Amino acid sequence: MSESSDDDAPTLSAHALAALQEFYNETSDAPPAPQFAVGAVEEDWRMSQFWYSDETATRLAEELVREAGEGGRIACVSAPSVYQKLKQGVVFGSDRVSAVVLEFDRRFAAYGDDFVFYDYNEPLALPPPAAAESSFDIVLADPPYLSEECLSKVSQTVRYLSKGKVLLCTGAVMEEPARRLLGVSTCRFLPTHRRNLSNDFRCFANYSSQLLS
Repeated sequence: MSESSDDDAPTLSAHALAALQEFYNETSDAPPAPQFAVGAVEEDWRMSQFWYSDETATRLAEELVREAGEGGRIACVSAPSVYQKLKQGVVFGSDRVSAVVLEFDRRFAAYGDDFVFYDYNEPLALPPPAAAESSFDIVLADPPYLSEECLSKVSQTVRYLSKGKVLLCTGAVMEEPARRLLGVSTCRFLPTHRRNLSNDFRCFANYSSQLLS
């Protein structure tokens, strides 16, 4: 059996080489952000984690960018899948805003300075300057539990952080306390999740949102 020589090595045609180079160029331009994929961090039901569907995460991210305005700041309270969508670079204008994620789950500390540890049982235990009072143009919150106690405490956080605009996603059963605590109205837009939930879920806003109609 003879050994192969360099002369025997397969070669690519000029056309194939050009196609290969084009493929490399295209893949190098793709968003290098797999860590921001919705679902990159697995749901943990013990922490009442249920990630939004990609369509819902996108719609909410678009709303946040539009309402925050250029140079605006966005807080995602217990809504990491929307934060992830904002950081993917696929939502128009997301490169012109900044966002932080307030979460109890320390796995999200992988996002560095954008991560703020948050325990709703201590609604105002928030570190400045990352989570200073009235420092966010819009706040999105998704309380982890469907109880008035949880919503009341998360509402304290939201009112503290927001300059005014609030977007809330929670169960339909929380509509009355949500109106009372945050002055929100029910949106026509219906959030969905990657895994179907048995609870009827709703979106609420305290401003003239496009999601209302």
